[in-house]
Amino acid sequence: MSFQKLDDLGHKLEALEHALSILGADEATHMAVGGGEKRAEAMSALAGMQHARATAPEIADWLAAAEDEALNEEQKAAVAELRRQYTNLTCLPVEFVERQTTARMRCEQLWRDLRAKNDWASFRPALEGIVSLVREEAALRADVLGLDPYDALMEQYDPGNRTADITPVFADLKAFLKDFVPEALAEQEERLAKRPLKPLSGTYAIDKQRELGLAMMAAVGFDLTHGSLSVSHHPFCGGVPTDVRITTRYKTTDFLSALMGVLHETGHALYEQNLPKAWAHWPLGKARGMAMHESQSLFVEKQLGRNPAFWHWALPVVEKQLGETWSIDDILPHVHRVERGLIRVDADEVTYPLHVILRYELEQDLVSGRLDVAELPEAWDAKMREYLGLSTIDNPADGPMQDVHWPGAAFGYFPSYTLGAMMAAQQWAALTKQNPAADRDLAKGDFTAINDWRREKIWSQGSRWSTPDLLERATGEKLNAAHFTSHLKQRYGAA
Repeated sequence: MSFQKLDDLGHKLEALEHALSILGADEATHMAVGGGEKRAEAMSALAGMQHARATAPEIADWLAAAEDEALNEEQKAAVAELRRQYTNLTCLPVEFVERQTTARMRCEQLWRDLRAKNDWASFRPALEGIVSLVREEAALRADVLGLDPYDALMEQYDPGNRTADITPVFADLKAFLKDFVPEALAEQEERLAKRPLKPLSGTYAIDKQRELGLAMMAAVGFDLTHGSLSVSHHPFCGGVPTDVRITTRYKTTDFLSALMGVLHETGHALYEQNLPKAWAHWPLGKARGMAMHESQSLFVEKQLGRNPAFWHWALPVVEKQLGETWSIDDILPHVHRVERGLIRVDADEVTYPLHVILRYELEQDLVSGRLDVAELPEAWDAKMREYLGLSTIDNPADGPMQDVHWPGAAFGYFPSYTLGAMMAAQQWAALTKQNPAADRDLAKGDFTAINDWRREKIWSQGSRWSTPDLLERATGEKLNAAHFTSHLKQRYGAA
């Protein structure tokens, strides 16, 4: 009886989540600028309704009673995951959720306008308000969960992540990359000296790039009857599993930037579209945290999309859509281009983790109060100089205003990106060990066996297992960063 009550509640919450997700995707892609204030009010009200329903006191009684009922294994797993979610949700009062949602929405809207103007002075007060709310949230969660404040925030994005585990791994990776980035750049220069880079033509119409992106999405496995491709300021994957909204942004001078963005977001979308449908209204049916989600997007972008085998198949598709003929030796130096740059989403896979580690370190300082928002431009610049030899001191738009995460109050999210890269490399190693023909399949544009492995091992499992358990079940071992560093050495190191 109590389980049935929980099941009915799941359907109601799923409906509210659906509305919020679609409204959020629309707000970032199609909403008129003047609609921002009322949209924020509407989403704040819906978020408050959702939170109130999901944290109702009677749910605690239903959970306790359901745990004593005769349930099958799936139902037991569903109740356990719902209890974990209920504990995390009841950390925050409804009043706080509404207040934070309004502030987040308005700050994101300001960010879109002020980042384009490189106007840090006008943006800073809004971000200070967000950081104040994030500190409040961290304290509320930490008190209930018995975790350090930053760990309590990470728990919302990837259950089980702890700074005590992540920081040493990131420290070792940072040390490796500080030596390896110069090595990869030197190796690249040596190759280019022997075969100069063939330049991109720089005349790529957006409509043709869009068609190329759609062709790639469909080939890789995206179901276009349950999703779409749009444009936004910042590439993202949103919506719901039955209506996945992915976005990219285009440069007429460079088709690879948008294409890699599309492949990345398609990786997210494949995870969403292939989650267990029978569990869709349960927390159990959701993706298992953002590190696993990032491993799915980075798997498509890096393990597949930057794999030389992929380009044997993809080049004729590029020629058909863009009208340009490339040889494999001409395109790979672009696909594997290593370059110190300011923009995280445009970074190559060698330098990318340094962008993430920079943010991971800074946001811990912001949450703890060791760093104030006013000090952020200087702190960002100092780390960017140290890690990548670049300065952002006069360019906050490409520094602390660069990402949507902080305006959106998503603190604790960033480590997932690099953990995801490590997990993606480990999944590819396990997949190719089981299926040595994976590269040959890629060269033919056949993604069937690759997707079958991922569907069985990752997608179909939803949130049944913790992230460490899910990874170990899929690959046969715990997280092993050696797969990632080995991948980088093989692709970018000395021949």
